[in-house]
Amino acid sequence: MQKEGYITIISDKKELELDVRTILYVSMKRNNAELHVSDGRVFLTRATMKNLIEKLGDGFILVHRSILVSVMAIHEVSDRIYLSNGEALYYVVRKKKAIREQLAEKQKKLIGSFANGNTPQTAEAYHDYYRSFDHLPFAFTDIEMVFDETRHAVDWIFRYANEELAKLEKLPLERLLGNSFGSLFSNMDSKWLRSYERATLCLFVPKGLTTGRKQI
Repeated sequence: MQKEGYITIISDKKELELDVRTILYVSMKRNNAELHVSDGRVFLTRATMKNLIEKLGDGFILVHRSILVSVMAIHEVSDRIYLSNGEALYYVVRKKKAIREQLAEKQKKLIGSFANGNTPQTAEAYHDYYRSFDHLPFAFTDIEMVFDETRHAVDWIFRYANEELAKLEKLPLERLLGNSFGSLFSNMDSKWLRSYERATLCLFVPKGLTTGRKQI
């Protein structure tokens, strides 16, 4: 039975299950599809673009008739589509406005899903959700803001982080994850709390709640 969030393909005469969240983009080469994943590997499989769009779901945008890109992988849409791993893809520039609108709408849905009971509940679930960010060439983290009874931020907890974030903070991942910034760093500057507090309250926290989440 197909696991939720995975796609089954035949590549190099082997049946493989790929986590959809690790797929950065798909490029078609005649009747074959190249699936580019976050750790740099490329899987070649026989498939049609129509079939892949159906299987991969709503988290992808068709930027060219032969290129399908993950919403989570897109860093910027300008002269090219720049991805979070540093790659740049050509696309139909005259469709820039439409692609940007699609991207904004799909990102909005992604953010909205956090408020619909889909927030990961364990460290393993956080890592599974953000697996495609493990190999980014820049730091990425998901933090949970901690508020007091007056709805003022007092700290934040690292729920997910990649290796680049660990290098930046000069701490191993296992030390960061699940711990608050204040417990790890004695020089926490309150100005950062105020900035994240405003962003979190505006984006994620309904009135009456005392915790919120923010990706940076």
